[in-house]
Amino acid sequence: MATSRRVRAFKRWMKSRGFEFSDALNFVDSPEDGISVRALCQLKEGEVVARIPKDACLTIKTSGARQMIEDAGLDGYLGLAVALMYERSLGEESPWAGYLQILPHQECLPLVWTLNEVNELLSGTELQKIVQEDKALIYEDWKENILPILDFAPSNLNPNFFAVEEYFAARSLIASRSFQIDDYHGFGMVPLADLFNHKTDAEDVHFTSLSSNYESDNDVDENNECVTDEEELAQKSSIDHETEMDTAFSGKSSGRNLEPSSVEDGDPSMLEMIMIKDVSIGAEVFNTYGSMGNAALLHRYGFTEQDNPYDIVNIDLELVLQWCSSLFSGRYSRARVSLWRRLDYSACDSQNSEYFEISSAGEPQIELLILLYIMLLPDDAYHKLDISVSVAGKIHKSSETALSDDYYILSKEPSNVSKERMLTRKVCDALLSVADMRESLYGLNSIEDDFKALERCDSVRERKLFHSLMLRISERNILKKLRNYAAQPFETAKRNSARKKLKSSTK
Repeated sequence: MATSRRVRAFKRWMKSRGFEFSDALNFVDSPEDGISVRALCQLKEGEVVARIPKDACLTIKTSGARQMIEDAGLDGYLGLAVALMYERSLGEESPWAGYLQILPHQECLPLVWTLNEVNELLSGTELQKIVQEDKALIYEDWKENILPILDFAPSNLNPNFFAVEEYFAARSLIASRSFQIDDYHGFGMVPLADLFNHKTDAEDVHFTSLSSNYESDNDVDENNECVTDEEELAQKSSIDHETEMDTAFSGKSSGRNLEPSSVEDGDPSMLEMIMIKDVSIGAEVFNTYGSMGNAALLHRYGFTEQDNPYDIVNIDLELVLQWCSSLFSGRYSRARVSLWRRLDYSACDSQNSEYFEISSAGEPQIELLILLYIMLLPDDAYHKLDISVSVAGKIHKSSETALSDDYYILSKEPSNVSKERMLTRKVCDALLSVADMRESLYGLNSIEDDFKALERCDSVRERKLFHSLMLRISERNILKKLRNYAAQPFETAKRNSARKKLKSSTK
């Protein structure tokens, strides 16, 4: 396949900026999928396939807008977005023109979808509420931080490149393509490194960096310490929100982080790309963006993966309380939740929202089982447990027999509480009801309807619909597994009962 014009221009730009990259890397430019990287010959584990100068990365420190950004007191995503918009405004005069011309205007993240698309395509999913909040918060960021810059910007600055649509576009590129570089540069756009596509648990190449300590006294920023967790980069509420949600979706902080180099005599001004396993001729060379479920992948990168082992579904505490209010009074529910908290249990927490995780195998978080167990305790058992919690820290060891059996069961670390003990008939029925309530958020269409729609969908021309359906189906499959999980103890009991009857009848 012939090399496209924009790839040739990009390769010329890289060479002019001091990049070193192997001739074995083939940059394939597809109208449908964009640019990917394939092996022209076999690549070996341990082989360094590229070296990238840090000063060729687009960061706040390297951008021509650095002074303007620092005068405005911006950093993090806000500052990098200004740097990216500024360099785009320069056109061919930008030192990054050869790099910027290979980037799409924006990535197809839900962040840049219309509100109608968000509400229609993501209805009931983990992302619907999150993206609504993202859009509102990022708009506020633009209004409060980007617009004021234009009042003091140089007269030759084109304000059209700093419009709200351009800010959203820049944020979509940063969310999906930026890397943490080092303690001096912070994080930024890393040309070449961002061309490698993601594959969960199947990465072929690592990006590594030696610590950089070459800033001058005038360049030192007391707040620009080495950041190893993306949450510490977040300075604005919208950034905190995005990071927390990615953590909620994936169990880990997401983002493309460069690993410290193990090469002691390496050049601290360069980033290295090192093969971590062999790749055969013609195969695509993959990076990994972390261990994330489909909600996190779609949220930050705009795509999903089939049979993603890191998929989860969250069930809001509020939904559990709605189920409880259908059976008990508000006073009853509040008292039971209070006792659950006094036993030092809690749900996951993000943006003032509490929720419980359901794993890809359909297993509920133990804290949810414990809450349902306490909710459904008979009154006498509840009162004994309540008294035990109140007096447990005050009584002498010789009086421990006064504590209820439930206290001994529940006053442990969550990981040490027996799930089997929590799975009473009532708790399992409650799980089924909560699963049905969570399922109802997807609307009237069944999961079978979603499967049929996915079969008819073109993953290229209808990308938003395709990945939204993938997310819905993956979540609904987990809810189906949750129902099976809740029904399993009683299916086992039925089978055991049937065996006993069969044995007795054959005697």
